[in-house]
Amino acid sequence: MSVLVLVMFLSVIAQEDQDPNSPEPILLSEKDSTRALAVSIDKPLRSQKSRIATTTAFYPNQKVEIYVTNVELMEGEGANAFRVYIEDSKGHEYRFPVLDFRPSDSQKGVFGVVFLMTDELRYWSEQPADGDVLVSLTWRGLSSNRVRLAYGRAGGTIKDDPGAFPTPLGTTAGKGTDGPTNELVGYKWSGDRMRFLEQATFGPTQALDNRIRRIGLRTWLAEQLEMAYPSLSNPYPNIDLRPVNATTDCDNQNGDDVPATCFRDHYSMYPVQTWFYKEALYGEPQLRHRVSWALSQIWVISGVDTQQSSWMFEYHQQLSKNAFGNWRTMMSDLTLNPGMGNYLDMIRSTRTNPNENYPREVMQLFNIGLFMLNQDGTLQLDGQGNPIPTYDQTTINNFTKVFTGWRDCRPADLNASCPDGSPTAPDYKDPMSLSPNNHDLTAKTLLSYPGVTNQNIAACTGCTAAQIYTYAYNSLNQALDNIYNHPNVAPFTSKLLIQQLVTSDPTPAYVGRVSAVFNANRSNPSQMKEVVRAILLDPEARGDVKTDPRYGKLREPVQLMTNIYRNFNVTDIAGTGRSDGDINRFPSGQGQNAFFSPTVFNYYPPTFIVPGTTLLAPEFGIYTTGTAIGRANIGNSLAFGQVNVALPNTPSGTKINLADLQTIAAADTTSNQLLDHLNARMMHGTMSAQMKASIMTAVNTVVATDTLNRARTAVYLIATSSQFQVQR
Repeated sequence: MSVLVLVMFLSVIAQEDQDPNSPEPILLSEKDSTRALAVSIDKPLRSQKSRIATTTAFYPNQKVEIYVTNVELMEGEGANAFRVYIEDSKGHEYRFPVLDFRPSDSQKGVFGVVFLMTDELRYWSEQPADGDVLVSLTWRGLSSNRVRLAYGRAGGTIKDDPGAFPTPLGTTAGKGTDGPTNELVGYKWSGDRMRFLEQATFGPTQALDNRIRRIGLRTWLAEQLEMAYPSLSNPYPNIDLRPVNATTDCDNQNGDDVPATCFRDHYSMYPVQTWFYKEALYGEPQLRHRVSWALSQIWVISGVDTQQSSWMFEYHQQLSKNAFGNWRTMMSDLTLNPGMGNYLDMIRSTRTNPNENYPREVMQLFNIGLFMLNQDGTLQLDGQGNPIPTYDQTTINNFTKVFTGWRDCRPADLNASCPDGSPTAPDYKDPMSLSPNNHDLTAKTLLSYPGVTNQNIAACTGCTAAQIYTYAYNSLNQALDNIYNHPNVAPFTSKLLIQQLVTSDPTPAYVGRVSAVFNANRSNPSQMKEVVRAILLDPEARGDVKTDPRYGKLREPVQLMTNIYRNFNVTDIAGTGRSDGDINRFPSGQGQNAFFSPTVFNYYPPTFIVPGTTLLAPEFGIYTTGTAIGRANIGNSLAFGQVNVALPNTPSGTKINLADLQTIAAADTTSNQLLDHLNARMMHGTMSAQMKASIMTAVNTVVATDTLNRARTAVYLIATSSQFQVQR
């Protein structure tokens, strides 16, 4: 195929990319008011026909049906794709469980949503105040209009949203709100492209946006999934292994003859961090780098206990190698990775001194979680309404026995292959080897779950060293298979990856769709390619604008920084080359010191709910009064400052280049064009008129001839705004 034909082919694909925008749901109200059309459900759901009516008031634990239109459903999409929220007159918000979703038997295009008048998350200790409440429905990151519903009694003090109007039967468009709409975007689906780049990379660039505009999201994804990693210009450093205790010629205490960077490069995470940031800022295989970073926050090890940079690099290579591979293969590679073995003590676990750290975390944090899940990630409950544990302490004890006897690779061990080993240092590059005498030989009972076929491991009685070797590895593989085949793995890991890439609180429907792809590709060596593709192309991920205020995720400090740097042509201090990557100082002060997670639970827990709300938002776990100020300081430092050259750690420095913004500012002294440009570039078209006016006022206080400071001021104010701080 000629280059010209290929370009034409890719252009056709780009033009044929499906419109990513879902319609916004509309809750139906009475003809002459904003009071919801609603009915009490007092019979079994499947035996009562849907009907459209109103009732005076509803009460706790009552089943209520409200009606929605303007939704286009995929096959199999139902109740778990929707959420119902209620706000009372005190400003308290509740999420109520959706029980059923069904088409009306009398009105085409109208659907009944049945929910229970009980706070789903059980966060509030009190019931909503009696009187009218405002009810809304969310779907695929889009929020409906809010209509009135009588709780206990009709009336009360709550006011309608500004611009609200009746939405009776026949309403097909318009919600009467001042929020963002799909018309805010510029050229065709530009908002969705910029949102996609925030999810799939370490930040949009103008070049990447233009390329995806030409070839389409799917073609770019296909390229990324096959691209070599890391970038040719930024290969993994080959740092040699060193003794546990630094020798006298590398302790920085021997005077002028000691290399100033020896200790830094071998006994700190500096080489890992600077390599990581250079790849984030400039690397072409952005998607694999992004997914590897996500995986590093699930399968956690930390510089807190990982002594040498060479150990961390080997661990990261296992993550990146498996980022688009098979989850089960990654389980094996990371289980026998000596960095993981050191961090969670498997490397020291023996039959006479077993350690349960790794057996516990490989289940709790890495694969299945504490409680049984449905395939959409929701909890399974017993007859008393309690979550069902996935395992108990006895299970942990049995797995602990399986994981005994492995240690850093040693040539003296049976069948050991240690090509990267050193005679003077522990081998933390090659997979761990087995010491047969230290492996537990008793019988083990593994996880029990519906359909399990490999729960029991027999004892190894009277075994020779060679037989123990075979027994240990067979037991290890059986244990990992036992975990991998657990029904929780697909929904548990799918939700974690969605949280890392797209949104903190995905609907069960979104989790279920990704989980189905995970399960359908269990034996596929490229399983994770399909999972990542499903996450990024799901309708809950795509679209120019998401109007649900709970949708999205707080930009974690690392990505807050890289998003700004990449968007504004990051360079070295001279402006002619690339940054040296010594920029970890910014996110580390905000609770995210790269490769230095404080615990195996990551920088923030995936189950963190913002206090006083119903919002599941993990990154807010490190959002405090102190880090809130620090996040603003990141914006100030990046917009107005630079990382100056300071040898030896900062050989080239870092800054952004705003020359293109200066040109725009010079051409239009009103700053209108500047703000419109930044609206598309940083906000994917969602900047409100009020926000634009406020920023424009501040920008225009800077003298018009000082185009650089006008550009800096605009970037700073947008970057530190709540609207930008949350990736939506």
